[in-house]
Amino acid sequence: MTDHEIQARINNTFGPRPTSYLVTGGAGFIGSHLVDALLAQGHHVLAIDNLSTGRFENISGLIHHPRFHFAQANITDDIVMDRLASQADIIIHLAAAVGVKLIVENPVHTIETNVMGTEAVLKAALRYQTRVLIASTSEVYGKGSSVPFREEDDVVLGPTSRNRWGYAASKMVDEFLALAYGREKGLPVTIFRLFNTVGPRQTGRYGMVIPRFVQQALQGERLTVYGDGTQSRCFLHVQDAIQAIMKMANSDSEHVNHEVFNVGSTEEISIYQLAQRILGLVGQPEENIDLIAYEDAYAAGFEDMRQRVPDISKIQQATGWQPSRSLEQILHDVIESYCGQERDHRHH
Repeated sequence: MTDHEIQARINNTFGPRPTSYLVTGGAGFIGSHLVDALLAQGHHVLAIDNLSTGRFENISGLIHHPRFHFAQANITDDIVMDRLASQADIIIHLAAAVGVKLIVENPVHTIETNVMGTEAVLKAALRYQTRVLIASTSEVYGKGSSVPFREEDDVVLGPTSRNRWGYAASKMVDEFLALAYGREKGLPVTIFRLFNTVGPRQTGRYGMVIPRFVQQALQGERLTVYGDGTQSRCFLHVQDAIQAIMKMANSDSEHVNHEVFNVGSTEEISIYQLAQRILGLVGQPEENIDLIAYEDAYAAGFEDMRQRVPDISKIQQATGWQPSRSLEQILHDVIESYCGQERDHRHH
């Protein structure tokens, strides 16, 4: 019997062996939802997070789960990463500096976290030839003006004097490095670019627009919209993002290895309209909106993208994935989760 036949016979008798996943940034907004979904499917999950932007409460209910192990450490800690990578079949690398506010205020931390962190993950993965999926961002499209954005589009970034572009450039270096490990060293790597992922557990602390608006609306405050509000975005429900990641992880490697995929929704809305919809949903007057110049919100010289819409035909063809939740459902879920938190605080 060949190895393949033996494995097939084992699978038929016991079901397929549960896969062991290592999720970096596992206590973060997206990471913790991914951990939940993987455990629900019967996998073993190792998570690492230094809790700089991740929150322990996102995973606290899992600490005694028999198939879950959490390490509070930096991904640049070689000894910890080596031990975790040695036990993993697949690594999903989500740990990164996130949020425009954090990026503009802490550029050194942003660039070092993203570039050195990804390098540490790739080195550990290479040692054990472990497959890696690396999260990137729609920011890498920079000032792209051909909408929708396709994975192979040319990229225009702003000058190095504007530190918002440091984030985009650091994530581009992550992608270059990962693809180089794939081509030069044969490491199985897949890159996915997330577009504005939102949902329960996301905080408004780092400039994320939907949680910020929802908090303002629920507190009866006026919503602050930066610029003129005509800039548009497409928002993806975190559960749809998780489905995409899991489909890529489960796909035959020839369809996804050494490839870059957009992961996002194609339902577009202007930020001003978004503010109006949120006000309407929580029963506040839709004119409770203040426009604020970028200079007053961020450092001088801040630049924003007018429009961000992904072309998702590549991931659809490779894995069959497409988003299933509307913006309406996203907003409903986020508002509901904030109301739930408020109820919990009142009861404690």
